[in-house]
Amino acid sequence: MDITLQNKTLQDRTLQPAPQEEVIGIDLGGTAIKMGRFDVQGNCLRSLTLPTPQPAYPPSVLETLLEAIAQIDPNQQSVAIGVGTPGPADAAGRVARIAINLEGWRDIPLADWLEAETGKPTIVANDANCAGMGEYWLGAGKPFRNVIMLTLGTGVGGAVILDGKLFVGHDGTAGELGLITLNPEGEPCNSGNRGSLEQYVSVRAIRRRSGLEPHELAEKARAGNEEAIAFWQNYGRDLGTGIASLLYVLAPEAVIIGGGISASAEFFFPSLQAEIEQRVLPSSRSGLRLCLAELGNQAGMVGAAKLAWQRHEEK
Repeated sequence: MDITLQNKTLQDRTLQPAPQEEVIGIDLGGTAIKMGRFDVQGNCLRSLTLPTPQPAYPPSVLETLLEAIAQIDPNQQSVAIGVGTPGPADAAGRVARIAINLEGWRDIPLADWLEAETGKPTIVANDANCAGMGEYWLGAGKPFRNVIMLTLGTGVGGAVILDGKLFVGHDGTAGELGLITLNPEGEPCNSGNRGSLEQYVSVRAIRRRSGLEPHELAEKARAGNEEAIAFWQNYGRDLGTGIASLLYVLAPEAVIIGGGISASAEFFFPSLQAEIEQRVLPSSRSGLRLCLAELGNQAGMVGAAKLAWQRHEEK
């Protein structure tokens, strides 16, 4: 099993307009909206970031999105739109079922709204799923067809890409990788579970278990503090235990680790790899790559664009 430790920032390139099809990828967040226009090779022809209207009621957000789309695509060259939202979408990619940190967002038919106003096929997806698709298309997952991604942040998000397609399950909610059970007697989780993976490897879990922020633990480990080093080793074992279950079910070619905690990967990747090798049969991890995410906070916008391309190709 190979480990890839590298970071890469997607470069925004202002290119001369070309007579070719393009799509728009949108990352809709609680405080900011990131939007880019992409060609089929993944070149970002133009991008912009603007504040999310506050309060972020659906009509206000829709108006802001339409104004931004007109700004980024004045000649209406785009053929489809993808939108990542901070919460689950339905399986068809039409409805934002709940959007965390956005006021009044419950079962909002955002794809229908945008299609009615722009005339362009539109797909809506969970932002973590979009980040996974972004890494699959242009980031750490580019060499592979079957990938899982975990985002280690305040919570633990996930994405599953099988044979190049985002797997969302029967009702659109598959890929909640942070909610699998690690310890049935562990800390209670907002999901109703106990001892979920998120309760051991998220930022909140690190604070609860150590009293420190992840970057503080990293600084201590870098300075040779034995307690901090031991904490990261245990962290890697917990994360590896959770990933082992995912490997047996999904057998991906690569596992991509993203989110803020991934900045400390040098301290927990060795024990993570060792735990996977101990728990997972060689036949279930043959050729497995363990990679760091490369696209940073642009991954969601990129993945939304990839989903837009896939939606366009289905038409």
